[in-house]
Amino acid sequence: MQIYISGEFFEKEDAKISVFDHGLLYGDGVFEGIRVYSNRVFKLDEHLERLYESAKAIDLTIPIPIEKLKEDVLDTVHRNEMADSYIRLIITRGVGDLGLNPYTCEAAGIIIIVDKIALYPPEVYEKGLALVTVATQRNLPEAVNPRIKSLNYLNNILAKIEAINAGVEEAIMLNSFGLVSECAGDNLFATRKGILMTPSISMGVLEGITRNVVIEMAREKGIEVKQIVMTRHDLFIADEVFLTGSAAEIVPVIKIDGRVIGDGKPGKITRDFIKEYHHLVNA
Repeated sequence: MQIYISGEFFEKEDAKISVFDHGLLYGDGVFEGIRVYSNRVFKLDEHLERLYESAKAIDLTIPIPIEKLKEDVLDTVHRNEMADSYIRLIITRGVGDLGLNPYTCEAAGIIIIVDKIALYPPEVYEKGLALVTVATQRNLPEAVNPRIKSLNYLNNILAKIEAINAGVEEAIMLNSFGLVSECAGDNLFATRKGILMTPSISMGVLEGITRNVVIEMAREKGIEVKQIVMTRHDLFIADEVFLTGSAAEIVPVIKIDGRVIGDGKPGKITRDFIKEYHHLVNA
């Protein structure tokens, strides 16, 4: 495995960063998770655009232009010779002093990892996933805005711990008003009477790349899409519920907080989206 670190390539066992990197010390940095299908990087431009936006939001300067970073990502994919894989692209604040001041860091660090990933077992995509609503709330936009894909993922990890302890694999997170935001690692969709609904960005939601792909696919199919304020009630009475994410792709949901969704099986709209998504990424 060849891992890229700030312009150089290292074998996995030799890939190291400084213990004084603020990405390690304070979770100060941003990242993207990107899929590779048949040696082609899916939605790379969109991921890089979001990465640079996240960096700008935390006043972090990525030390190379976006086109050069794109070349480096593609080079790393090529070197690792994995036709179907997952890219973890990380920008750290860089090496600095002990203490919170980010301006002691001279230059941001760049890490590119290409490896395999499987968030859920194959049967989940055929039979569906159960979710629970957890007590851990989504970050306030006025604190760490969820639209920033930051290295500080403790909020999501705490929600994931609650889900695992409840015997399921994913958690629904509410915002400070008790409204549905997203899951610990995925965006959330529901259908009702043929309408596709998802929490609006203002609810404390990451603007997911796969989320946007699904919205675009729905509109092309003539399905009405509403980005709305959602409560758990909207999920409980939904005909179908599914999750989206770059790593997870599209995952059907068949139970939430013990309530069976629809007829307890992945619904037609969800299955159609899964089929069309697979066609899109392999086209």
